[in-house]
Amino acid sequence: MPSPFPGMDPYLEGYIWPDVHQWLAAVICELLGPQISPAYVARMNHYTVNDTAPEEDVGIMYPDVDVLRKKVEEPAEEYAAGVPPMTPATISIPAIRNVEVRIPVVEIRDRKKNQLITAIEILSPVNKRRPGLQPYIEKRERLHASGVHLLEIDLIRRGQRPFTHPYLPGSHYLITLIRAGSGTTDAWAFNVQDTLPIVPVPLKAPDEDAVLDLGRALALIYSRGLYHLSIDYREDPPPPAFGEGDRSWMKKLLEMPEQK
Repeated sequence: MPSPFPGMDPYLEGYIWPDVHQWLAAVICELLGPQISPAYVARMNHYTVNDTAPEEDVGIMYPDVDVLRKKVEEPAEEYAAGVPPMTPATISIPAIRNVEVRIPVVEIRDRKKNQLITAIEILSPVNKRRPGLQPYIEKRERLHASGVHLLEIDLIRRGQRPFTHPYLPGSHYLITLIRAGSGTTDAWAFNVQDTLPIVPVPLKAPDEDAVLDLGRALALIYSRGLYHLSIDYREDPPPPAFGEGDRSWMKKLLEMPEQK
């Protein structure tokens, strides 16, 4: 069963996102492999981030916890031996432990020398909020300084984007491409109503770019992951909340899935 959305399905941004992230990286390797062989290979690698501020995603991507436990007021006891009873705490806040997040990245490598040519980063929420944002920005800078092309795919609406510019149009989702040795950034901005773009994946000069059809990739993972079994489209999508116009559009879309 396909997603009812023409492009990015915002319901994938919630607790199933880690699974979506893994599937998407794997399918990108699958789609690019035949295009770039035999000179290059597409491999999925992983790096680990220690999410030290997981409370921002509790109830969205991480399981709910009882953040506030109210104390039940008890009648004051008689002073014992002249010592007054201790005042009970107003609330008890359980500690939220750090979460180790394993993030997949797609690497295009030269087959003979195993040289990293292009990195395809699919952003995770931990990349888009502090303290994880700054290390990710530094990673982007290292890749550029090392002469590596960087294709960055942001399909998560919450958080702060690592790339900002006053001319960049506001949008729900964003893909950026920084070619090695270039001083410019190509950007594809799109919203929940839009189809997903088809974007270039640069290789070593003079080889032509490969092509990534992100819409096809998302359709494949939605089908293979059976995500329709995990999503209740009668509920609101994960935060942040959409504007009134977007909500009205989604309501009409989800009322008539069989007509798509």
